[in-house]
This record gives sequence, structure tokens and C-alpha cells, in this order.
Amino acid sequence: MKKMKRLFVFAALLTMLAYTGCGGVSETLTEVNSAAPAVAENGISPDAIPEVEPKSAEAPAAEEAFARDDVMYDIAVADDDFGGYGEDADFAGDAVDMDSVREGAEAALSVIKSAESPAMGAEGEYNGFDIADVAGEIAYDDDYDDSDAEIIIEPEPGEEPQTEPAVGLLTAGEWKDHDNWGFFSNLVNTGIIEFPSFGIEPTQRIAVTVTDNDGNPLPNAEITLSDDSQSVYRARTDKNGRAYVFEMNGQTGTKITASQNDISQTIEIESALTDEQGNVQTGDRAYEIKLDTEQKLYSDTQIMFIVDTTGSMGDEMLFLQSDFSAITDEAGDEHTTYALNFYKDEGDVYVTNYSGFTSDTQEIKNRLNEEFASGGGDDPEAVYEALKESIYASDWADESVKIAFLIYDAPPHSETDFQPIIEEASARGIHMIPVVSSNGSRETELFGRALAICTNGDYVFLTDDSGIGGSHLEPIIGDYEVESLHDIIVRIINDYKQ
Repeated sequence: MKKMKRLFVFAALLTMLAYTGCGGVSETLTEVNSAAPAVAENGISPDAIPEVEPKSAEAPAAEEAFARDDVMYDIAVADDDFGGYGEDADFAGDAVDMDSVREGAEAALSVIKSAESPAMGAEGEYNGFDIADVAGEIAYDDDYDDSDAEIIIEPEPGEEPQTEPAVGLLTAGEWKDHDNWGFFSNLVNTGIIEFPSFGIEPTQRIAVTVTDNDGNPLPNAEITLSDDSQSVYRARTDKNGRAYVFEMNGQTGTKITASQNDISQTIEIESALTDEQGNVQTGDRAYEIKLDTEQKLYSDTQIMFIVDTTGSMGDEMLFLQSDFSAITDEAGDEHTTYALNFYKDEGDVYVTNYSGFTSDTQEIKNRLNEEFASGGGDDPEAVYEALKESIYASDWADESVKIAFLIYDAPPHSETDFQPIIEEASARGIHMIPVVSSNGSRETELFGRALAICTNGDYVFLTDDSGIGGSHLEPIIGDYEVESLHDIIVRIINDYKQ
């Protein structure tokens, strides 16, 4: 079935107007002619463009970006039918503000409704789409932006028309095992889920809360689980003064030390729980430590998106491309920086492709819009290489809130051991937020949950509710709320910021 977006149809209308010299609109569309061959390839022939008498010959020149200025590019690359449109497709966003768009729509609408338009079918349709309705919707909707767009699916003979939500409307759920530790412990102790996962053993948790002498939480305190000779696991407290350390793969600890502002306190801890046969059980050991010091908050926030860009990740790439600006508007500020680390697998055009942190959101946006999903072909991907580079080689600041979203749908290669990487992420205070996408397996889920648990992060998973993409695995968790992925990401960022 052929897919199309209403907003893409309107790109054709703008193209029609531009060819006729429509005042300020045509003057601002300086790149429109370069897109004409691709437009023609998609059934819109310049020869069929009617003469247009615009409502206003003085449409204002562009001073602001059209809604989200990459939306035309997003739509073009989203559909194989428009594969030739390429980077020229963002000309509308770069050149036209919404006032100009509506001026053009008004002009297009008046011509479309006339019987003199050779491009129109007998019932006001062009290539099967009611362009009058599209132009009218844009012209008269003061709040129109790309979120109003729909994917129109042209039905097969005898089928009813269908619609799908626009790109950017991916739905997801969020789960935090730390807040549901009894549920998680029962899953492990009954054998419903099993660990370790790629070397990560998240079951032997020790919860630590650090406060000042008055009981106020102390963020960013350094926590060390150790035995008599060496460190076993390290972490940093979040803004609520909480941190989690783990006994992993046979390593056990006997004491915990909390430190901040050159003040430290050490306490002895109990051994792990065992059953009647002496088998170690998942349970809860919790301790509170008081330090005679003041709060030390971090004003800076660093956000990294680690993204699988193999061929199955097209929907997720489109989400980031269309939603990144909105995410930064709602969750970012002058103290927020961003980084990207794309990854594929051995034998692809690259294994990892990392950008350093920057506060220039346009730079990040440009890098997102240059990227597309390709390669892969087998199930495991270069997750190990991506996380190793993201944790060790990237430029995380010492005094900052650190959040890393891992957006992926395939597990790592089986021979990889993530224990050292995850210990380092926890020691630096990097909160890992896995976002499991379509076609994920149970192995992918448990790996993601282990990452989130051991770095005091959240587990996020896409759901089928959006109707976008392939099937999404239902995780083994309790009740959860279906939300937009956009809302979950924004909330997580705001929850961790200090």
C-alpha cells in the first residue's frame, strides 16, 4: 500500500505556487526548483501546474522556521515512495514561516476549488487525495504544525481507508524496578527471569540513602561498596540522596563508605539473604548514612542519545529527527548539553559514530537529519562497542547530571561482558535509560533492565498502541501507563535534573 502525509501533499501545493511566481512565497523558496525532478517522479508534473492568482502578492519573507523546520525532510525519507526527494525536501522548512504557508494555502485553495485547474480530478482530487481539504486545513488552522499530519494509507480495492498517527507519536511505557523491588525479587526467586545478562548481575542490590544531620537528602555523594582489600562497586546519590550498589558475579562486600565535600562515613553491612539450602536470594538490604556537610547540587545536565541505526530502526530515527527540538524546548535550558553516538555493527559503513557534547541544538539536529537507518541484517549489534565508547571515551563532566538514552532493538553479541562498563557508568553517576524498540526479544528486555537497575535508571519500552512499526514485546512487569515516548523522555530528564 502507498503511504503519504497530508503535509507532503501541501509541499506539492507550495511547489505549484512557486512555479507561478507567487509573490513573497516564491521569492523565499529559493531551492524549490532543485526539488522539481523528484516532485515530478512522484506524480506531480510541472506541466500540470495551473496558473495561480494568489490572494496576496506580498506574502512575508521568512523570519522564523516553519513549525519544526525538518518536517519536510522527515516526511520525504519516511516513505520509500519519496526516496528521491533527498535533502532538498527541507527547503520548505528553511524558507517559509507559518504566515507564508497560510498565504500560499489560501491562494492554492482558491485555484483548487475552481474548475479551471487541469491538475484536478472531477471530484476535486489530485492523485487520489483531497487537496482542497488539505490546503483548507493548513490555511485556516492557526495551530497547524506537523503534529496535525496524518499518514494516509490508500486502500486496496474493497478496503476501507485507514490512518496512522504521524511520526513523533510513538507510544511507550516506563518501569523502574527499584520502585517495585519486591515484584522484581519474586520474578528472580521463582525463576521467571534469570540473570546475569551479558555479565551484569542486578539482583544483589544494596540501597543507600545519604542525608545531612537534619535528615535532608545529599545528592552527588560518592558511595563505595568494598571488602577489606578492594572496591566492589561504586555509585553516586541522585537528587533524592539515593544510590544503589551491587554484589556481582561472586564479589561480596563488607562495608559501605559515603563521601562528600571531604567528609566521609563508613558502616558495616550484613551478608546477602539465603534460603534454607544456602542459595542466595534476591531481597533488600537498605542503609542510611548521615554526613555532617551541606548539599552539593549540579546545575549542568548532560544528555546523550546512543542509537542503533541499523535497518530496523527507521521509526525510532524518525522520532528523534521530528521530536528532538520539542524535547529540548521542554526539558533543556542554558545548562544542558547534548551528544549523539550512533552505532551499527562490524561490516557496516561504521561501527560507532560519536559526537561530543554541545549546547548547540541545531548542530545535533543537523547530525540527526543526516543519519538514516541502514545495515545490520543479523540480530546482535555493536552494543558493547557503543556503550564502551559512550562511557569511557566521551567527555562527561565530573560535576553534572548525566543521562544516557540507549535506543535499540537487538541484544549485544553473546561473548561480551558488560560488568566493567556498567560499574564505570555507575561510579560516574551516569543514569542509563534503555528504550527497547520493535522486534525486541526477552534477552533484549533483560539486558535493558539490568542496565537500568545497576545505574539507577529507568526502563522504557515501545508499545503497539501507536500503530507504528513492527510488533513490540510486552515486558514481564506490573501495571503501567501507556504514554507518548516524547512525554516519557521529557519527564525522565526533568526528574533527574537538579
